Amino acid sequence: MAFLADALARVKPSATIAATQKARDLKAKGRDVISLSVGEPDFDTPDNIKQAAIKAIERGETKYTPVAGIVPLREAIVEKFKRENGLDYKASQVIVGTGGKQILFNAFLATLNPGDEVICVAPYWVSYPEMVAICGGTAVTVQTKMEHAFKLQPEDLEAAITPRTKWVILNSPSNPSGAAYTREELKKVTDVLLKHPHVWVLTDDMYEHLVYGDFVFTTPAQVEPKLYDRTLTMNGVSKSYAMTGWRIGYGAGPDQLIKAMDMLQGQQTSGACSIAQWAAVEALTGPQDFIPKSRKAFEERRDLVVSMLNQARFLKCHSPEGAFYVYPSCAGAIGRKTPDGSVIETDEDFCNALLETEGVAVVQGSAFGTGPNFRVSYATSNALLEDACRKIQHFCGSLN
Repeated sequence: MAFLADALARVKPSATIAATQKARDLKAKGRDVISLSVGEPDFDTPDNIKQAAIKAIERGETKYTPVAGIVPLREAIVEKFKRENGLDYKASQVIVGTGGKQILFNAFLATLNPGDEVICVAPYWVSYPEMVAICGGTAVTVQTKMEHAFKLQPEDLEAAITPRTKWVILNSPSNPSGAAYTREELKKVTDVLLKHPHVWVLTDDMYEHLVYGDFVFTTPAQVEPKLYDRTLTMNGVSKSYAMTGWRIGYGAGPDQLIKAMDMLQGQQTSGACSIAQWAAVEALTGPQDFIPKSRKAFEERRDLVVSMLNQARFLKCHSPEGAFYVYPSCAGAIGRKTPDGSVIETDEDFCNALLETEGVAVVQGSAFGTGPNFRVSYATSNALLEDACRKIQHFCGSLN
């Protein structure tokens, strides 16, 4: 329609939301569907956090908040960065948004001019390139490989940087691959960035606490302090504390950037929900025993899913270090036929046929910039995961 903005032509709908909606539509028609497409912990928000929200309501904490967030929350975030990441920020260097998405979006909106480039490491979260496009920038994709555990190689980063590069997005652990960088791996990446002082670093640390075995999480400004003045460190309470619907994300960075983001947010949404902010204070400052319990459950699920998918014909599944996703290759299934004679030509065909025949919803890898793969979220019960993986095995076994 003529009155719609040209920017809409540059943006695609979210594939993860689309896959989840397809599953909902089939369920509404009476189909038995297992959805492994949504990136959301199946655990309930811990009781102490819910009680903090109730008490905030009872205290009348129901008014507008400062755009950047209530002072107790920003101070809690400052303490969190110091305690867990060895990073020193002032409360004025912190901004709270309505989810991590708003932090990312406002950072791009505040900094990108037409022609500016943002390096997105594929497979990437579906929203990164779309946000860049909406804000007038150009997303530059750097591919990774399964044999490198889907991690950015320093020589590939070096080759992608140009005079127009404004940002590099580093997401560890990764959505969709689960890949997480060791300190040594991250240091090789930050060494490249030190050579290019015009390039800023945007970290997406949302899955920080969901790392398995003896893996130790680190973030770029922690690994290389010389990058502190050009790094926006983004995080939130959604995944670690099962608070996706509370919509609280936060970022910390140089004063000038945070002030610009604050100004934009003041003309957008203003402050995030007051009740959710008080709940987030409790999440960051209260008991942390929920995290190791959920981490243990997710690690067991990861091992279950990786094992069962690697037993399926035509699939190869790497075991990642973190998050609650795996990113198996379905290259072996491309070109094969389903029992009804349809040819699987793409990973999207694979996912659609899997949903139609077996009632299992996953998301095609092409939506994340790397295929033929698909993303499986194992943020659901062991019983459902076993059932879904058996159905995936059956589907793959039926291909000619």
